[in-house]
Amino acid sequence: MSEPPSKRKLLDNGSSSAAGSSRQSISGDDDSYSGSTISQLSAGDGRTVVAERGRRLSRNLQDLGVYTRQTMAHVVDRKTGSSGSPVKLLSNLFALGFPKEWQLFQYHVDYKPSIASIRMKVALLYTHKDVIGQSHAFDGAMLYLSRKLQDKVTELTSTTKHGEEVKITLTLTSILPAGSPTCIQFFGVLFKRIFRSLNMYQVGRNYYNPSNPVEIPQHKLMLWPGFSISIMHLENQLTLSADISHKVLRNETVLNFMTDLYSKVPEERFTEACEKEFLGMIVLTRYNNKTYRVDDIDWNTKPSDTFPKKDGSVITYVDYYKQQYNLELTDLFQPMLVSTMKVKKKDATDVPRAVHLIPELCYLTGLSTRALTDFRLMKDLAMETQVNPERRQQRLQSLASNIEGCPAASLEMKKWGMRLEKQISLTGRVIPPERICMRDNVCQPMSAADWGRDTRDSRMITAEPLNNWLLLFSRRSEDVVENLVYNLQKVGSGMGFSIEQPKIVKVDESTAAFTRALQQLVHQDLQMVFCILPSISKDNYDSIKKFLSVEMPIPSQCVQSRTLSKQHMLMSIASKIAMQMICKMGGELWAVEIPLKSLMVVGIDVSKDAMDKSRSVVGFVASTNARLTKWFSRCIIQKTSTNFADCLTVCMQGAIEKWKKNNNDWPSRIIIYRDGVGDGQLQMVVDYEIPQLLACFTQFLKTYSPKMTFVVVRKRCTTRFFSEAGRGLQNPPLGTVVDSVATRREWYDFFLISQNARQGTVNPTYYNVLYDSNCLKPDHLQRLTYKLCHLYYNWPGVVRVPAPCQYAYKLTSLVGQSIHREPSIELSNTLFYL
Repeated sequence: MSEPPSKRKLLDNGSSSAAGSSRQSISGDDDSYSGSTISQLSAGDGRTVVAERGRRLSRNLQDLGVYTRQTMAHVVDRKTGSSGSPVKLLSNLFALGFPKEWQLFQYHVDYKPSIASIRMKVALLYTHKDVIGQSHAFDGAMLYLSRKLQDKVTELTSTTKHGEEVKITLTLTSILPAGSPTCIQFFGVLFKRIFRSLNMYQVGRNYYNPSNPVEIPQHKLMLWPGFSISIMHLENQLTLSADISHKVLRNETVLNFMTDLYSKVPEERFTEACEKEFLGMIVLTRYNNKTYRVDDIDWNTKPSDTFPKKDGSVITYVDYYKQQYNLELTDLFQPMLVSTMKVKKKDATDVPRAVHLIPELCYLTGLSTRALTDFRLMKDLAMETQVNPERRQQRLQSLASNIEGCPAASLEMKKWGMRLEKQISLTGRVIPPERICMRDNVCQPMSAADWGRDTRDSRMITAEPLNNWLLLFSRRSEDVVENLVYNLQKVGSGMGFSIEQPKIVKVDESTAAFTRALQQLVHQDLQMVFCILPSISKDNYDSIKKFLSVEMPIPSQCVQSRTLSKQHMLMSIASKIAMQMICKMGGELWAVEIPLKSLMVVGIDVSKDAMDKSRSVVGFVASTNARLTKWFSRCIIQKTSTNFADCLTVCMQGAIEKWKKNNNDWPSRIIIYRDGVGDGQLQMVVDYEIPQLLACFTQFLKTYSPKMTFVVVRKRCTTRFFSEAGRGLQNPPLGTVVDSVATRREWYDFFLISQNARQGTVNPTYYNVLYDSNCLKPDHLQRLTYKLCHLYYNWPGVVRVPAPCQYAYKLTSLVGQSIHREPSIELSNTLFYL
């Protein structure tokens, strides 16, 4: 329940909505930029320093201070590979042109007597446009100019409207090249103004055009088309990366949803149901096109209540919205949504500011859990959001044309000496296809995207016979049990997987009934527990997985009854289930040729616990044999909300011990793929995680020092590539590598396309090598990475990331979303979480 309104500090100013403050801007003409996040940069070594007044450097720019390539001698001069077939590519990167020797000049501005008001500071400074010129940006402390003033220290004098004389001193502090972190951030802020001149609104990090929405009326949805942008300094040039984006809005207000919910739940549970549904949700107020996170519901405040304005007068919410936006509220008894705003440095109090929002005026964004499981809805949505390369390129060209054709946008760029140049073309390479090794044969798939048909009649490498297993089902699933067992035995025979008849037990449909049956029937001699779930109830699934992963550690398989009711697909479904069962019992499905000897590969992922955001779940998966087909898995829950792992030493020790037990020796090479690293976290990984791993090796043998490679994997990157197909564009071939032009000069990095996109545009995976004592050639590391994308046993085809990364992700998902406890170590030698 919410606090009484008297304990809240309402956010309101006389000129803007109670739902938020007016926007601030950067300008080269007459606007101030009082919300700047531009930070002061030391002109010497390029390291970022947080500027005064508490501003933070954007997280992605913090990564620019990380220079890792220079620590690896084998790639200092050359980090590109040469093997494979060349392929011509077009990117979504636009080169940004500048005059030769372009520089940004940073001045510190001092006022005497001191002035607290930023608005007054701006007004006084901007009376001297004849001195500072038309191209300027000022945040109240730092002034940025495109040209250098005559003197290093410039003194100016202004007079306030009350006749008080103020001395303004401008002192040159830095001269910054276009590729410096401060300039990159400055250009990002500059593009915010450019997009505003195109009548696009910023929502989160992206920009959208609400005046040109795409309606999906059959699902009561609306899409705002837009773009995500970032400024990057790549190998040889400064670039603008632009990718299309869509904001999903529901044509349904929070009040509509509340009314519908009221008719579906008991009255005494209504407030609880609302809080469960809305807390944490992002809503949009269309009267000012702003988004807010719902942090609370204030059941004690109504639209007819009053709140104080800045001038000391009071006004009701009803009258405020009528006067400010000409909006009339129809329900005067609806509760208020509360969004807590961040405390600003200039605020005199540390009490969080709160915005009261009217449910009737708040529109839901994103998709509900139910919508995500609606096949037709997701299909119709994909038709609009999953844009193929041709349509994507049209949108990108349209953006470039709009920027060039908009007088305000083109003038803004011209003032600062910037010009938008053509899209960047480059040459990539296509890695040769891999052969898939089964138990009795080796096949060359027709396509790496899916070799299920190529290996249909092949036996899996190893599959332990399933002789002792339990099958639980409810009455609703009674008609599918016999067919399921028959088909599992049939497909298992072709795979070399012998399946005996299970012990079949029928239970009631409730979660409690399944739990009681497990407690009574499960014993240590069972090899597998198979549960046919009567519904999509998450509680039932979670309770089963928790019991069989923690309390009585036995591999388990859960399948929904409706999945098994699709008779025409039952053989295909049974094949996939059988493969999962083989893996969960420690079997091996297929392999690829691995030329490196004594190699262990590791995947690490870190995510938040869904029930307790103050806890992080660390998934650690390592290979334990030479073929990279058997895995050691460990999951540890940390009492910290950060995305950094502080348990890597114990995980790596367990993996190395398991390797030695299986191979009678220590691994001489270890390659680690670290997923789940966010923007601005590279330095922490370098300083905190890599030393943990290096330190743990000496704890086994004083002379043991394996060669180690540490690679950060990022699935979400804004860079896209298109290959030419006649006069059109298409997705690049599987196995395409890009390691030049679009990469960073200070990093040992590359892009790899190992994902097949049947619809839309493929998203490459980005790899950044932070540490490498293996000294593998770039060709060899790229090829090995692609090989590992073939070894994920939940899909007979390549996947987006190396298999150990995907396994680590699946492990953290199971723990963080379902069981919320560390799985038993007894399951560590199987892929029990598939």
